[in-house]
Amino acid sequence: MNIEQSLKKLFSLHVFGIKLGLENITNFMLELGNPQFKLKTFHIAGSNGKGSTSSFIASMLMELGYSVGLYTSPHFVRFNERIKINNVQIPDSIVAEFISNNEKFIDDNKLTFFEVTTALAFKYFSDRKVDFAVIETGLGGRLDATNVINPGNVVITSISLEHTNILGNTIKEIASEKAAIIKKHSYVYTGRLPADANEVIEKKCLETDSLLFKIEDYVIEKGNSLELYTEELEIDDFRMPLLGRYQKYNAALAALSVSKTLEIDNFRVIEHGIKNVISNTGIQGRYEFFRKKPDIIFDSAHNPESILNFTEEFNNKSGIYKRKILLFGVLKDKAVDQILLMLKDSFDEIHITEVDSERSCRMEDLLKIAESLSINVIEEKNPAEYVENFKYENEDFCLVVVGSMYLLGQIKSLVHQN
Repeated sequence: MNIEQSLKKLFSLHVFGIKLGLENITNFMLELGNPQFKLKTFHIAGSNGKGSTSSFIASMLMELGYSVGLYTSPHFVRFNERIKINNVQIPDSIVAEFISNNEKFIDDNKLTFFEVTTALAFKYFSDRKVDFAVIETGLGGRLDATNVINPGNVVITSISLEHTNILGNTIKEIASEKAAIIKKHSYVYTGRLPADANEVIEKKCLETDSLLFKIEDYVIEKGNSLELYTEELEIDDFRMPLLGRYQKYNAALAALSVSKTLEIDNFRVIEHGIKNVISNTGIQGRYEFFRKKPDIIFDSAHNPESILNFTEEFNNKSGIYKRKILLFGVLKDKAVDQILLMLKDSFDEIHITEVDSERSCRMEDLLKIAESLSINVIEEKNPAEYVENFKYENEDFCLVVVGSMYLLGQIKSLVHQN
């Protein structure tokens, strides 16, 4: 089976949708010899910021000289982006061999796309004997396929109302789902969380005899700057390649996690990990300037909390533009009405489009929502073509593409950056 056949097989597993539960993945890992138990891991969950925080952690570990596996989702353009070691994507040959060798088990047990991809990542990292594996959860935590590991280090970046049909209708219920990745004797690191979420995680740490480190106990905000003080580190100037105050918190949380876990007091190495996060991990889609003059910005904000983070940053800088245009598309399980209300005052025009996914919020639904909110929108049936043509607009105009990572990846695969 070659890589094209393997990926066709793998993507066909989307027919099984999202299957919450650990029985399938546990049996598959047993079939593979339980490679996940051979890994030293950082397990990252959260409503927002988990991808950025995972990348910051991986970058810092790389600057310390470690071999680091990084597992994130979804990908933007190539499937292989999901599984990397020191920013080198998993080879096609390894993907093809894994699918070929395990096709019968996958079919017999009706494994999902995410279950197979997670197992592939664990097996690859184990076979390559990485020093650390940084693992981002897919959805929630308790029943997420990644929750078959026994992590020494758990990071919970943020908790807000999301996927309420699956994770629960309250902050406490969602916090409980995410806190379930905490195992016995873990080091647990948390970002800025609501009081109800903190209460749940504190209780879980007591039950599991785990040590809890809250970012709020180690940082001081001074105007637009953030300072981090631990027994090991003092960082009073975060030089950030990723824009936004919220990214400073993600970087600080990563620094806290790495310094406490490894007892690192070399702040220069940590700073290099922050500064080099893009080159070390290839992170994309976080207030990313896809092109300049005219500016085209990509941001994968797709829920109210991340939209708030984006608009705070954008509104601080958008005064330089003569015209600001939004291109927006998300999956159907998002709070579309709330998101549109949060975005509408920041732009002169709002264009809507569909994501190339069966889970997309369809154009007719976006139109109905916009009409109900008295928001004027323009349909874009070919978002990549629209972005391509925008390159020739006035240099003082700005286009922001916001929404699903799938939308950003769909456009990136078709549009040349320069």
